Amino acid sequence: MSVGAPRGLASSGQKPIAEILHPLSGTEQTLSAAEEPLSVTVNVEGDKEAGLTNGTPIETSSPASASSLFNRLQLDDDLEADVRDLYVSTETRDLFVTVDDPKKHISTMETYITYRVSTKTTRIEFDLPEYCVRRRYQDFDWLRMKLEDSQPTHLIPPLPEKFVMKGVVDRFSEEFVETRMKALDKFLKRIADHPVLSFNPHLNAFLSAKDLNKRQGLALLTKVGESVKHVAGGYKLRARPAEFCAMGEYLDTFSQKLGTIDRIAQRILKEQSEYLTELREYGAVYASWAGSEEELRRPLEGVASCVTTCCSSLEDQSDSMSQDFLPVLREYVLYIESMKNVLRKRDQSQAEYEGRLEAAILRKQEDRTPMPVEVEKCQDKVECFNADLKADWERWQSNKRQDFKQLLTSMADKNINHYEKCQAAWESLITLLQDKQTEDKTSETN
Repeated sequence: MSVGAPRGLASSGQKPIAEILHPLSGTEQTLSAAEEPLSVTVNVEGDKEAGLTNGTPIETSSPASASSLFNRLQLDDDLEADVRDLYVSTETRDLFVTVDDPKKHISTMETYITYRVSTKTTRIEFDLPEYCVRRRYQDFDWLRMKLEDSQPTHLIPPLPEKFVMKGVVDRFSEEFVETRMKALDKFLKRIADHPVLSFNPHLNAFLSAKDLNKRQGLALLTKVGESVKHVAGGYKLRARPAEFCAMGEYLDTFSQKLGTIDRIAQRILKEQSEYLTELREYGAVYASWAGSEEELRRPLEGVASCVTTCCSSLEDQSDSMSQDFLPVLREYVLYIESMKNVLRKRDQSQAEYEGRLEAAILRKQEDRTPMPVEVEKCQDKVECFNADLKADWERWQSNKRQDFKQLLTSMADKNINHYEKCQAAWESLITLLQDKQTEDKTSETN
């Protein structure tokens, strides 16, 4: 490979080696993926700062019904159908994993939860077509660390947080275990669908081995990591290519938006919990009152029934927010940290390349020695980082679009369902009151 025009750096907006010792200048292309509208959109225009914009509805009026809302979403689905079809056709799935059946284990030393990991595959790397093993959280954590060590140029999906605040969340409660199980299932599915990570031998061992040998390879570091720490430790990166700068800006902005939504959602949940407590007491008063007012018994019982229905519906809505909505937000907050970590590794690899190149050029000026092979190897590492990171970025953006479309559609559907239940309950009360009024008039006439 010629060291005059590195493939990865040139494709990333980087100048040739002869000019890399000088600060980058000029107009460079920004990251197109960061410009695409998403469930929450990023808008990069010219020299404007990247930011997530609020969506502007075409019509100001609300949909007449839930079906009209889904019809609008269907239009959006049609626009992306061709892209999705191409995506599916180019990646034929031959590895399927599922995490389910949590079980609690109690021993003299500790108490922990294990999950059943089921695998079906046609890959020749596996000895059998089906496997079923049990894994605990620390096994998933082991897998993720091994993937990070052996695949430093790729984005590794995040795991749900390991620790919970003592006294706030019971990690053995049914709700917590169910939420964690779903997150672990999504973690494994994302890895199994990845065209590179799914072939990692550590994943094979995780899915098929009866007992994981976690000590194996713990002392090993990747060559990329060793060389980066040794060479790039005291070298300051001259300039990150424009498209990777756009990635970093997008991640910062997206993180701020998700953090704000998460904080507000937490407050809403707390207020809903307090409101539910008051609402239950409110309904109980009407039920008690009905026992002492014979003539008003039916209307009062009707009010108590309406309040009970509203309580039940609001409780379901709160459970959905805490078990379905918030976990997705937290997953993407963790995803952002994972992506930033890969970006930092890419910068370190580029810094290593620049440092070695600068030293080689100085030596060449002094004694006319040829360009060392190590420089070309560092160049290849940077190209590998650039290509893998851009591919994983596009995959991440695609997953994010699908996840947030499903999340927001589900949230809209559940809100519609909640208010329809409440409306139907109170409308039934109006009918009851009208019937009561008619009965009273009839009795007075008689």
